[in-house]
Amino acid sequence: MASSDTAPPQRIAVLGAPIDLGASVRGTLMGPAALRTAGLITVLETLGLDVTDYGDVNISDMRELGDAPPAKAKHYRQIQRWSQVLARRSHELAQTGAIPVFLGGDHSLSMGSVNGIARHCREQGRELFVLWLDAHADYNTPETTITANMHGMSAAFLCGEPGLDGLLGDERRASITPEQLELFGIRSIDKAEKELLRLRRISIADMRAIDEFGVGVLMRRVLDKVRARDGVLHVSFDVDFLDPDVAPGVGTTVPGGATYREAHLIMELLHDSGLVRSVDIVELNPFLDERGRTARVAVELIASLFGQQITDRPTPSNAIVPDQ
Repeated sequence: MASSDTAPPQRIAVLGAPIDLGASVRGTLMGPAALRTAGLITVLETLGLDVTDYGDVNISDMRELGDAPPAKAKHYRQIQRWSQVLARRSHELAQTGAIPVFLGGDHSLSMGSVNGIARHCREQGRELFVLWLDAHADYNTPETTITANMHGMSAAFLCGEPGLDGLLGDERRASITPEQLELFGIRSIDKAEKELLRLRRISIADMRAIDEFGVGVLMRRVLDKVRARDGVLHVSFDVDFLDPDVAPGVGTTVPGGATYREAHLIMELLHDSGLVRSVDIVELNPFLDERGRTARVAVELIASLFGQQITDRPTPSNAIVPDQ
């Protein structure tokens, strides 16, 4: 993601998805506005990036489909419409050569946004890996879910799990394999969900692993894997990945999350890698925030992802890490 002095500015395409029907607590529909108010666009432009804000997507003209809704998937029809629009728009934005940044909204938006990116990558002959920065695995299906909230099914849908097969309607479904999903910072997994993750052998860096090995070691393992496969990376950043003391403005707080500094190091390493091609920022609920604190933290972290540093000293991203 780095650019030289002679290269044209890197292009960023910002798109809001004000959806909160996938979560149990309403309010994330205000997330895109809160991120903009906290200065996201200005910060990215200050970094020398060419930013186009496409506003928020709208589903008012989307027709209702006739497939049978799953028995355990709340607000399926509305989320189906969001998913179709986002799948199409994300594919269009990726085709422009810009890096799409999707502002949420709850994590159900990723079922559309990542699908469109994956479709574009497939057309380009590249593998798309997804880094899921989240307190939750979001690997439930309508069969395994306890709550029926669809934001908890998004990662499973992206990996081609059954149960939401008609969600995208006529939009082409471009699933990734379980091997291309990297769960990072996880600390809350349902029982049936855990068994499904075990069966699929999905890579999980939970908070125990982060405490034991540190985010630097674990993140470099992810980046080395993507680089070895000549892949690219989508970062799906759920703000509940952070500890609630750092980011209180979420509806699904889980104690023991990433610290402010750990999160910045992750973003700095991602920037240094040059592998990131698209980003989600999800689950920010301004209604639950403290004077915009979580929104400001999210903007600061995205700034680190796109190259902002505290000092000009070289970062040790190429340091040799001993095998663990």
